[in-house]
Amino acid sequence: MKLLSTDKKNAVLQSMIAYLDSEREAIIVANKKDLDAFDRDDRALYDRLVVDNAKVDDMIRAVKEVKAHDDPVGNTISDDTLENGLNITNKTAPFGTIMIIYESRPDVTIEAAVLAFKANNKILLKGGKEAHNSNEELVKCWHKALEDNGLEKDWIQYLKMDRATTQEFLRNPDQPLDLIVPRGGERLIDFVKQHAKCAVLVSGRGNNFAYVAPDADMEKVISVIVNAKCDKISGCNALDKILVDKNRPDFEEVLKKIESELSSKGVHIVGSKEVADMLETDDQITDESVWYEEFLAMKAVIGAVDGLDGAIEFINTYSGGHSNIILTENNEDALKFMEQIDSAAVYHNASTRFTDGGQMGVGAELAISTDKLHHRGPLGLKQLVTNKYYVHGAGQIRK
Repeated sequence: MKLLSTDKKNAVLQSMIAYLDSEREAIIVANKKDLDAFDRDDRALYDRLVVDNAKVDDMIRAVKEVKAHDDPVGNTISDDTLENGLNITNKTAPFGTIMIIYESRPDVTIEAAVLAFKANNKILLKGGKEAHNSNEELVKCWHKALEDNGLEKDWIQYLKMDRATTQEFLRNPDQPLDLIVPRGGERLIDFVKQHAKCAVLVSGRGNNFAYVAPDADMEKVISVIVNAKCDKISGCNALDKILVDKNRPDFEEVLKKIESELSSKGVHIVGSKEVADMLETDDQITDESVWYEEFLAMKAVIGAVDGLDGAIEFINTYSGGHSNIILTENNEDALKFMEQIDSAAVYHNASTRFTDGGQMGVGAELAISTDKLHHRGPLGLKQLVTNKYYVHGAGQIRK
């Protein structure tokens, strides 16, 4: 793949900033077509679909942010000279071609493309049909920005394919394909993993838990839980399950307080069998599958666990491996929880809503990876490169 200079890449991004601003009315009009055709009953997906002036401003901000970052390509990771005289330098290098498959969110068309392009990768965008008009308008802006700077449009491609065509493309792509990042529910992820012939980096489900320890400060508990659950229900970093330790002396009072605070914000509460008689809700878990479920709705489960070890085991069994919280004033317990919980992010007395590239200082992100290779957590600019060894010799041979 041709390596572009930093100046060339930044010139494209500067053009893109200008086009997003000048074409914002056309982008919003295109988005309205998508919104008018969408079923508003699915609130989470509808929220993700909306593009207004504030969302366009966010897109512009994301491009500016990536433009200001250092180029992640060609940076030296290590540089060593061996006893035999070989000089071995390990440098960052582009993946090549990255495909992202995503649902609903038109802003991914900007964030994914700007990150991949700045990292010198080609990007194939497979957006959902519900955002087709919005995505086409945004990709037009990308293509004009590329052409203005003397580059081919195939650096950023928009794939309009149905399920069957996508399946065939994953099995037999018509161009080199080095990495696929599916962003969506488990059905989408399973579909991609089943059919893809190249590496797949999973941006997994949320289903995040909060564990309320026996010594947790209730002021922090309520503030953190309400924010994690209610701030943005469509986010994969939203909270779904709350586990209160049975060993709290005020156990029943805490259960009721959490239920009351969430209910007052419009959250539908489901109780586990152990606590259902102590709660106001009539909705009780009858199927274990609920513990695995990501809600993406104003809905939360309240349950109970027996001790820190019980909480760790329970969360590791059911959590999506995204973000989990411990609420405690005991730093040793917090450290044990954070070391032993198997997720991309672990929190002590803070909301899961911070699992976000911008909030974590990574900047714009392609996705939140719940895989362990090659990276877990926000996939920012620095994570969209691989590495290459440069070996310089003077005629050495291996004996």
